[in-house]
This record gives sequence, structure tokens and C-alpha cells, in this order.
Amino acid sequence: MPLQNRVDPFGDIHARPERGLFTGNRGIIHDPEKKQLLRRRWTTKAWLICVCDFGGRRREVMGRNGPGGGPGWTELFFLDEPTALAAGHRPCFFCRRREAAAFLAGYRSASRRRGARTPDLDSELHRQRLAAGGRPQMLAAGDCAELPDGAMVAHGGKAFALRAGRALPWGFGGYREAVPIEALSGAPLALLTPRSSVSVLAAGYRPQWHASAGP
Repeated sequence: MPLQNRVDPFGDIHARPERGLFTGNRGIIHDPEKKQLLRRRWTTKAWLICVCDFGGRRREVMGRNGPGGGPGWTELFFLDEPTALAAGHRPCFFCRRREAAAFLAGYRSASRRRGARTPDLDSELHRQRLAAGGRPQMLAAGDCAELPDGAMVAHGGKAFALRAGRALPWGFGGYREAVPIEALSGAPLALLTPRSSVSVLAAGYRPQWHASAGP
């Protein structure tokens, strides 16, 4: 039976068999004996996006991977990086240092805070994360054309990733056939990706996409 560790673009965590391209965490939020999530959904403001293979390390998912046999951080999984960014995560400085440095540089440029550090970014993201109580920014249909590639929006309760002027319907196993952005009309439209991450994408950060998104 799948464990509850698969994250959707809204930041919610589900029990699904697909794992996707990336893992990550929000701190320790599981019971290692039952391999179940606790009621809390984060224990830190540093919500990370990590690679699934790093230095040949092996972990027991939702097991005791911490020092002294403690639970260690809870492994979460994402279809791809646009999904993880929409859920409120950002690249990890330990296993994805180059990407994390580029993301922070983009945040400094976009926010005009040259001295901003990672905790500053994490605090701002935390205020904007839907899964942490943040409110989505409502959009008009024409606003999507102004958003950068990699941003994700919600339309009719479903998530769409924006890429090359089109909208990709999101699913746990991959994206379905793209539709014109103009098709996202007739229902409330909301920005899922935190505004700070959108500004980093607009500043030039290039996220890693699932193969179903196309070349």
C-alpha cells in the first residue's frame, strides 16, 4: 500500500504509488513505527527540493533515518520541480547547491534585497504557502500570459503548469496534453506558486520538468 508522501501542487500530501523526479522534506512529520504522517504538516520553514539519488545514500522511507535511530526527516515526493515550487518548496543547498544558489540569487534580484539570506527566503515563502495557510492570489484570465514558464495555476479545482504560452494539465503520473491558456476561462483562476517563487522564475531560474511536459 502506498505511503502518504506524494505532494500535489496545492501542497497537500497524498498516498500514491508514483514518486516523480524529486524528493524533499518539511522536517520530521511522520511516525516511523506506523509509517504514517503525524497531524502536523511541517516542523520547519525550510521546505526543500532534493534529488532522489545523492552520493549512493540509502534511506528507509518514513523509517528511522536520523542520528541515534531517530525518525529523521520525512521523505516527500514530487512529479517535478514546477510541482514542488507550486507546493511551496525550494532547492536544497546540501544536495542541489548550484540550483539553490541560483534560486537565492534570483530572489535577491527580484526582491532587491541584495543581502537576503536563505532564512529570509524561507520566511517569506512560508507566509505565501497555501499548505501553511497562505491565501492564493486570484487572477484574471489574461494574467496567465504574464506569468513565467514553470508557474502553476488552479482552474476549476485542477492544477495547470504554464509553459511556452500553453497550460499543461497536471497529474500524479505526469502532464496531459497542453491546452491554450485562453481555455482557462469561465471559472475562478488562482495562482498556486508562491509569489516569491514566481518572481525567481521570472528572473530566469529554469526548473526541471517531467518528461511528459515535452522538450
